Amino acid sequence: MLMLQYCGAGLLVLGALTGTVVAPFHAQCSVEWTFGIPCKSVYLELVTQIKEWKTADNCAKGGEKCLYTLKSANEHYIVAEHATPVHKYVDTLTFKLASSLDNRSCKVSGYSVSQLWYAVLDFGTNYCNLHNLIEGSGLDKVSGYSESTNNSKCTQYSSANCTIY
Repeated sequence: MLMLQYCGAGLLVLGALTGTVVAPFHAQCSVEWTFGIPCKSVYLELVTQIKEWKTADNCAKGGEKCLYTLKSANEHYIVAEHATPVHKYVDTLTFKLASSLDNRSCKVSGYSVSQLWYAVLDFGTNYCNLHNLIEGSGLDKVSGYSESTNNSKCTQYSSANCTIY
């Protein structure tokens, strides 16, 4: 027997006799990163990458590393949008940056969510919206880099293919 129950905060619990699976009810993704560099550097790298991937030119050979739009930014909070190249579906991205006490490292909370009210599954697109910017900017190569997320925080995270999305 399969039972559906809405638990608030955008989560849908699917309960069965064998266990329970928790996953986002709306196409979205939440990721936590740590970087062993100051937040000002992280901020500059992310904003530069968003601006670099503004046009569709970078997607001419496939993938979705294009059509990012910077909406607002300061050293503590970045808001951007990403449009898919084919259908122009738009997702909203936010990055919250928090410096360590000695300003030598930075913790970042990233969030991407589909603007379509009916989007439930996204093939990992919201994860890729965030991951592609981190990878494209080279932040995944800095000392002290770590990433934390899972399927309960990111729609279809485990099946995401960021070379396509």
